[in-house]
Amino acid sequence: MTNASGGGALDGIKVVEMGQLIAGPFCGQLLGDMGAEIVKLEPPETGDQMRHWGQGDRPSWWRVIARNKYSVAVDLRSEEGQALARELIAKADILIENFRPGTLEKWNLDPAELRKANPGLIVVRVSGYGQTGPYSKRAGFGGIGEAMGGWRGIVGYPDLPPARMGVSIGDTLAATYGCLGALAALHHRNKTGEGQIVDSALYEAVLQVMESTVADYSASGVKRRRTGSTLPGIAPSNVYPCSDGEYLIGANQDGVFARLAEAMGRPELATDKRYATHRARGARQEELDALIGDWTKTMTIEELEAKMIAAGVPAGRVYDAEDMLADPHFAAREALVTVADEELGEIRMQGVFPKLSATPGGVRRPAPLTVGQDSAEVLERWLGQEA
Repeated sequence: MTNASGGGALDGIKVVEMGQLIAGPFCGQLLGDMGAEIVKLEPPETGDQMRHWGQGDRPSWWRVIARNKYSVAVDLRSEEGQALARELIAKADILIENFRPGTLEKWNLDPAELRKANPGLIVVRVSGYGQTGPYSKRAGFGGIGEAMGGWRGIVGYPDLPPARMGVSIGDTLAATYGCLGALAALHHRNKTGEGQIVDSALYEAVLQVMESTVADYSASGVKRRRTGSTLPGIAPSNVYPCSDGEYLIGANQDGVFARLAEAMGRPELATDKRYATHRARGARQEELDALIGDWTKTMTIEELEAKMIAAGVPAGRVYDAEDMLADPHFAAREALVTVADEELGEIRMQGVFPKLSATPGGVRRPAPLTVGQDSAEVLERWLGQEA
């Protein structure tokens, strides 16, 4: 059910979102899910291109990324639109933008000037390469950040070109770090009254989740390469064949591997010097995967899952959207919620995450259907004027 009651940990925080496509708007979605009021400034008539993105004959991505937001039509390329934006930003706690560096300044919306009028303003600036450095003025999309940050180079199989993850991970990581920075900046402002700039670069957001990739090369000269569905030296951890599909098993720890070996009816594997230790299993990764695969393919997914649950081995099905909608655990935790939409009817989508015990977030309002549909309400409520 849609939560229209308001509240949330960020209740009372006002956000102006001037982002477009994915990175800026996803940062706004996160803040809005936690209770902030998000006023999205959209180009008149055309609006954000995300209104048209998604798959199927009824694209619905906009319904997710624009939930909990109010749409105000503003032409930021005009003096009138810039003046209106400045008035709204003067009332805001946070401004989100993900234009190419220099664009705000060109539109007479220099954050330094905005913060003179509103010293507590926090400006989240998401861009391809950051606000400084020799590449800062370059155009940058999420995929470019994924490539530069090292992600694309290690995704896929070694005999094929780098693969895409399947979702826009570079954009959403940069948005998430932008949101994290905004929350840290809010804490600082609560102590000092001072706002600041949050500079979130796509490539650096990807770099942050690259584990020890750079450190391994720095310390040992080792470069990570594409390895398909495995991580070299970490075994067994793979997707294994069943008679009716595939199933993922992660038993790459001595005690867990012993439980897997017991479930396989091969307890001696846990003490076999070829597989008894982490390093030994890693050295014989392909051999061990083949051995486990020969066992798993004799069972259905349901039969194998029952064995893994009984043995306490981390394992799970490889889900798609249909599986998620049918799963009782998703339902029990409200991982998926139903949002009423005037055009598309009831839509199922991911719920709010993470879950807070005292001030839970929620989907309080559906995405705005038309560009500028909330202009009158927002201008009256924020500025005390008619649209």
